[in-house]
Amino acid sequence: MKSKLNYLIGISLKRKIKSKWFVIVNIILAIAIVGIINIDSIINFFGGDFSQKQSIYVIDNTNEAYDILNTQLGSIDTLLESDESSFELKKYDSSEEDAKKLIEENKKNIVVVLYSDEENIMSAKIISQNTMDMINYQTLVTAINNTKISLAIQKSNIPLEEINKIYSNTDIKREILNEDASSDDENMQMIMTTVFPIIILPFFMLSIFLVQMIGAEVNDEKTTRGMEIIISNVSPKTHFFAKVFAGNFFVLIQGLLLILFAALGFFIRYITGGNSIVNGLGAEVGNIVNSILSSGIGDKLIYIIPLTLLLMIMTFVGYSLLAGVLASMTTNTEDFQHVQTPIMIISLVGYYLATMSGVFKGAIFIKILSYVPFISAILSPSLLVLGEIGIVDIIISLVIMFITNVLFVKYGLKIYKAGILNYSSKGLWKKMLKAMKSK
Repeated sequence: MKSKLNYLIGISLKRKIKSKWFVIVNIILAIAIVGIINIDSIINFFGGDFSQKQSIYVIDNTNEAYDILNTQLGSIDTLLESDESSFELKKYDSSEEDAKKLIEENKKNIVVVLYSDEENIMSAKIISQNTMDMINYQTLVTAINNTKISLAIQKSNIPLEEINKIYSNTDIKREILNEDASSDDENMQMIMTTVFPIIILPFFMLSIFLVQMIGAEVNDEKTTRGMEIIISNVSPKTHFFAKVFAGNFFVLIQGLLLILFAALGFFIRYITGGNSIVNGLGAEVGNIVNSILSSGIGDKLIYIIPLTLLLMIMTFVGYSLLAGVLASMTTNTEDFQHVQTPIMIISLVGYYLATMSGVFKGAIFIKILSYVPFISAILSPSLLVLGEIGIVDIIISLVIMFITNVLFVKYGLKIYKAGILNYSSKGLWKKMLKAMKSK
């Protein structure tokens, strides 16, 4: 049995890996992942420049607002914790008509005209070729409004020291009355709703891919009547486990390839060098990592990572068992697409619950859902990082998933034996229940 099992696993893996579909998809994935990681270099190659600042030509008819506007833009950048301003102010001593010619020469240029206004202290006009980015526009408008306020304060004869106090950042101290909570929890919730979904996305995609792959292969063998030849040489049990093992090995290979593509992308970035945008992104990633470590999660990662990987592997096995059982009772790919819909819905619910886990902090139902098979692999790690569940809870999830897989093997194998050579799609669920009750 072992030699036949190994033979079927090898044949199944070779069919998948050597197929043109597998090669084409992975070439596309490699190009996409490497391209996304090096998107700035690609744009620079085609003439773009992330590091290029937005040129703003300022016509200061007030003769006193330009320096204040420049200072205000710098203050906003400091408030936004930006290492470098995206604007480059240039004083322009000419008419508006001449300034518009600058925009004709370079459509990215922006002209700001500042006017003296006896009633409102100051007014302004922003001239551009096209609409501006919303964030940049709001930043510029805020700086102009602050410039107006600063001029008004100066005209009120308020001492410079008092003006500096007005515009200085407020010293804000954080006090949390709950002794079990900390300000790091707020950062962690932000991380869980932004960073963590990116981490669990590959698992979500691979689980869906696994279900569809096993279903398609079983149905292909049944459609071509090749199943009769296979079952005449090996037992349904051997065939069933061969599909399960081959499917999981293939998903493991695909997951490793995704990691390899990402590593290749970062290696290319390393040897070609990056620009300020990626450096800033790296700084943000560093801040996130520091937040995780300072919150005490770093110590927990020693057991969070192994338990999470184990739970994911067991869930992959569960998905493959379920897909094999359902595929055996269908006669074509269209029928399998219908019966796999509940699996897709469960996976999607688990993914969205994991992305929004920080919102449900303290809710009992989210803790209960972390025990539910298939959902637990996505939801439990996020709740564990947030501190909503403990090591005991994730072990419970592991035990429940293990029991689920055992039940799938025990009763699913009966359904598989009954359905693998059944070419009728009528009374699908009745046949499944009947097969489960058989000895």
